[in-house]
Amino acid sequence: MIALHRKLLAECIGTMLLLATVVGSGIMGVKLAGGNDAIALLANAGATAGILYVVIIVLGPISGAHFNPVVTLVMRLHGEIPTMAAVAYIAIQIVAAILGVMLAHAMFDLPLIQPGVHARTGAAQWLSEGVATFGLILTIVLGSRYRPAAVPALVAGYIFAAYWFTASTSFANPAVTIARSFTQTFAGIRPDDVGGFVLAQLAGGAAGMLVAAMLDPHVRHGPRN
Repeated sequence: MIALHRKLLAECIGTMLLLATVVGSGIMGVKLAGGNDAIALLANAGATAGILYVVIIVLGPISGAHFNPVVTLVMRLHGEIPTMAAVAYIAIQIVAAILGVMLAHAMFDLPLIQPGVHARTGAAQWLSEGVATFGLILTIVLGSRYRPAAVPALVAGYIFAAYWFTASTSFANPAVTIARSFTQTFAGIRPDDVGGFVLAQLAGGAAGMLVAAMLDPHVRHGPRN
């Protein structure tokens, strides 16, 4: 039995490294891309997928490697985590995500807190976030059921793809969204736009959980034998 404080530490480290990578690779990508946004996005997506694979492999056995309030809510609804632990997970994910953004800024000698200025709003953006989160939850829930050992690669691969096929570049995570409102770099979002993204992510996560249950009513019962 792993103590809750160890699980929270794992969630903190994983979420902080994830955001440091998302923001830091965006900064580096822009620096090296010479104004080519496609190359910057490719660097950003590749680095994000890479760190996701690593932190899920390394920290998954300790905390479950949620790093995402929507994933934690789904795990709570599946009865895999108690209510108070889920609340603690979500709180630490949000705090760690902001710390990750600050860490990226510090590594590139930028002001630690920068209210976001990148407009990301409107029906297309919200639909994109709903679709991105829907696919992520479907990947995690069904992947955990049928191919649990492949989940790190599945999640990393899905997020890499979703960076490119969604108009929003696939935040798919309320903690990530909140944290990215504290940067004016390539990965940023205006604070005013956070609410719409988070609502779309929650709706997409709920849809993903529902569809997973429709496809396999036994998804709550763990890996298939």
